Amino acid sequence: MGRAMRVGRAALLCVPLALLAACGGDDGLMNIGRSQNEPDEFAILPTKPIEIPGTLDLPPPTPGAANRTDPTPEADTVAALGGSPGALVRSGEYRGEPALLDQVTRFGIRLSIRSELASADAAFRRDKRGRLLERVFNVSRYYSVYAGQSLDQHRELERFRRLGVRTVGAPPDPAE
Repeated sequence: MGRAMRVGRAALLCVPLALLAACGGDDGLMNIGRSQNEPDEFAILPTKPIEIPGTLDLPPPTPGAANRTDPTPEADTVAALGGSPGALVRSGEYRGEPALLDQVTRFGIRLSIRSELASADAAFRRDKRGRLLERVFNVSRYYSVYAGQSLDQHRELERFRRLGVRTVGAPPDPAE
């Protein structure tokens, strides 16, 4: 009786520890139900160093216009890759490829597409919230929720190869 009682007490002590251990370890990056109250470290861009112009006759300020110290990641990337940053217009379109722009915009441009997609995705995630215990224990449902919308890259590569499309080399499918 004494031994069974000790085992029972030990089991009762292990249950809260197991529940406590189940609560930790989730950084929330893949949890689609988590609110975004934290700062977004990818939204912070370092500014360029301040430069003193040759002449101190500065133009009058123009609200909403670009500043010389403003970050320009697109232009910096083009310059780093050997291109001409001046080819980028203020909207971010590349003037050097009119055929590409014509092809991409052949069906028109919907300026509200980002807000439409954001609201549709929010409704989709609201419908796929998960079961009670998944919400209580903060279980990530990201992959299971979006599985129907994901692309099987290896199957698609094989489909292109069967059609005779030349493709680049790719690593083999780890599932095979």
